[in-house]
Parts: sequence; structure tokens; C-alpha cells
Amino acid sequence: MGVDHIRYDLLTQQALRAVVRRVLSDVAKTGTLPGEHHFYVTFATQAPGVRISTRLRAQYPEEMTVVLQHQFWDLTVSETHFEVALSFNGISEKLYVPLDAIKGFFDPSVQFGLQFETVTEAAKESAAVADEAVKAAKPKRKTVVQETAEAPPAIGPAAPAHAEGTKAQPAQAEPKAVVAETAEKPEPDKPSGGAEVVRLDRFRKK
Repeated sequence: MGVDHIRYDLLTQQALRAVVRRVLSDVAKTGTLPGEHHFYVTFATQAPGVRISTRLRAQYPEEMTVVLQHQFWDLTVSETHFEVALSFNGISEKLYVPLDAIKGFFDPSVQFGLQFETVTEAAKESAAVADEAVKAAKPKRKTVVQETAEAPPAIGPAAPAHAEGTKAQPAQAEPKAVVAETAEKPEPDKPSGGAEVVRLDRFRKK
């Protein structure tokens, strides 16, 4: 399979993050949630741009999930992030979350959910794909063993006479194995013959 230089998986994630931004923007404009809708939003706390209190970061060092239902204030949404105030154990906290840091969005009232990769995870995956492409592009080499005979001995003084009735047999050189590294020869062309969660794994290169 070829290398996906277009990165359809990342384009799909961007499109689906726009869905989350649109939903949050509509709630921010009206100030209320329609019907029974409410949202669980999971985000990576260590992602670039995330701003939360030291207390929350210590409690949730990798990721946290917030619920937007009954008690939330000052929800604002931009093209790149959302901000909201929530109460944690009676303490009000303001959260600043880039949309790229969101890892999951779920509306249990209609069993709709989305899962995402963070920008950091996507960058690591892109680097791994690039490394594989570079390795695949390198020409392969193989080791070939060739058998060659030793060079005949130099001509020297005459050999001693043999007993009468026998003939001198020429010395046979033993074959010697020589290891040579050669580039792999290309083979000649052969004739042709005969709770619903939308997971983004389906868009990734296998």
C-alpha cells in the first residue's frame, strides 16, 4: 500500500472537530442546552495550549473529562478553542481548552460520540510513517557467495623425478569460498496472468 501523503485521516479529524465546535458554539450563543442534550468532553491536559489550575493538573496529569449539563458558566468558543467555568467539589475553575486537545466528545442523550487523536499523537504517527517510507525507498543489498579457484602456483624449479611407470599428477587446487557483496539484481518483468461511537481507525492507513 502506498504512503498517504494527503493524510486523509487528519483531514477527517479536522472536519469532525468542526462538528464539536459548532455544537459548543450554538450552546454558547443560547446559554442553554436543547432538550435532554448534554456533553462529556475529554481532553489531554498536557496538550499544547491547555490552561487549567495546578490543582486540576496534578489530579489529572494526562487527561480529564468534563460534563456540560447543569452547572457551567461563561462558555465561549472560538475557531481554535473553548473556555468554560465549572465547579469541582464546590470550587469554581476556569478551563481553556484548544480544540486540537480534545480526545473525545459524547452526547449520551442520543448515544453519539467521536474520538480523536491529539496533535502530538498525530505528529508522532506522521513521523513514523515518514521513517517507514524512507526505509522502503532504500535499495536492498544481498550477500552472494561465489566459488573461485586459487591462482595456479608460480613456475619454479623442476619437480623431482617420479618412480618409473608412474606419471606425475598435477596438483589440484582446492576451491575457496569468497564472500562478495553485490547489489541485488532486479528480476526481469514477468508476464501478467491469471453507545454509537464513530471511531477514526477506519480512516487511518493500515
